[in-house]
Amino acid sequence: MQFSDELEFTHRDRKDVYEYVERYGSVGYEKARAGLDMEPAAFGHHVAILKRDGIIEQHDDTLTISFESGGKEQFSEDGVEFVIRQAREDDLTGLVGAIREAITDKTYIVAENIADIIDHENVLLRHNDLESRVFFVATVNGDVVGWVHLTSPEIEKLGHTAELTVGVIEAYRGHGIGSHLLQRGLEWANENGYEKVCNSVPSTNEDAIAFLDRHGWETEAVREKHYKIDNEYLDEVMMAVNL
Repeated sequence: MQFSDELEFTHRDRKDVYEYVERYGSVGYEKARAGLDMEPAAFGHHVAILKRDGIIEQHDDTLTISFESGGKEQFSEDGVEFVIRQAREDDLTGLVGAIREAITDKTYIVAENIADIIDHENVLLRHNDLESRVFFVATVNGDVVGWVHLTSPEIEKLGHTAELTVGVIEAYRGHGIGSHLLQRGLEWANENGYEKVCNSVPSTNEDAIAFLDRHGWETEAVREKHYKIDNEYLDEVMMAVNL
């Protein structure tokens, strides 16, 4: 299933199964059945149809939402070998850690908020009636060292736009990882029908602003004194790129 696919179900119970699995990201088969108070035969049938339609995957006793990932890409830059791929639910802990390590200077408020949200929800990927959310990660020897994230509200008037964050932990900056992550995120956005991608940072995050500027992003607006960090008021720089 692609994130651009509309959520339409031919049976109410099937929609309930999807929503239960999506809420938890990854959930045990029997836990889901019991949580929905559904008869074993009926639950098994609905899971089978959702699996047939490429909406749910089952690995051993675990159910997850199935999303087309586009595979993984391998790169080697300046002696550093890394992989970029769509994040999986079991990347959550490493991803949250990477985001928080990358933003210790408190100059990427949106990314900080995203880390708090996924840590609280304990779910990475979202595709429901309120929002769509996807992550791609860069890994070195299997460890997450960078990310790109896109979120879009399921509102018709804003459905053509997505908000993006991207970052790399300090030890792996300067090897092109951020550029490859940004490209992967924008390719995904374009493939899924988005027309505009936005990102906002405090004006003191000059590295992020310069990075996006080099990749063709433009400053659309500046909101004065929008952030208050360590008792200092900072402007918000709102940037965007049209696809």
